[in-house]
Amino acid sequence: MPAAVGVIQTLGFPGVLAAADAMVKSGRVTLVYFGLAERGEFLVAIRGRTSEVKPAVEAGVEAVGKVFGAELVDYWIVPNPPENLEATMPISYTPEVERFM
Repeated sequence: MPAAVGVIQTLGFPGVLAAADAMVKSGRVTLVYFGLAERGEFLVAIRGRTSEVKPAVEAGVEAVGKVFGAELVDYWIVPNPPENLEATMPISYTPEVERFM
């Protein structure tokens, strides 16, 4: 199964909340990471099939733009991430998120 990782980074919590909500509702993806990046910037990461992650990230980016005061810092889509990426970053499927796959 071709897998991908999608990450959105926003300035402020309301934007990342809207992005996470839009991403999980727009495709068969699993939310694998959510956290504080730095200086009020938040990250949310999803995993799933490459064909599902791309439209989900696009929906998340669009949702950030609709939130008053939210600012999109950046977003990334990494198709077929290597195993060493999973070992060094918190994007692997953990027991807490596996039940939502």
